[in-house]
Amino acid sequence: MELTDDERSKRLQALNKLLDLMRPAVQADGGDLVLVRADVETGVVEVQLQGACSSCAISSSTLQGGVTRILTDRLHWVTEVIGGVDESMDPEDSMILGTGGYVPRYQSL
Repeated sequence: MELTDDERSKRLQALNKLLDLMRPAVQADGGDLVLVRADVETGVVEVQLQGACSSCAISSSTLQGGVTRILTDRLHWVTEVIGGVDESMDPEDSMILGTGGYVPRYQSL
């Protein structure tokens, strides 16, 4: 089944909207989530983690456990998420950007 231009546009718009919802969580740790390409007909989406994510030990978990799960759960047409990390940034510069994982402060009662 071939998609109409309207359906292609709606799928791409929904994908961008969802990525915009996820992006602040990644940006809070000095990274970013960027859409590299999306084939809305086959359902293959390629994203890239940038910034502090390039030195983060859990970036692959973020891609697989977070980004992939959310995209495939919320967008029925997404069949595969290809993820990568921007490795062009110097690892030391990358580490400076990140704040690390969220650890709640202990509050005494």
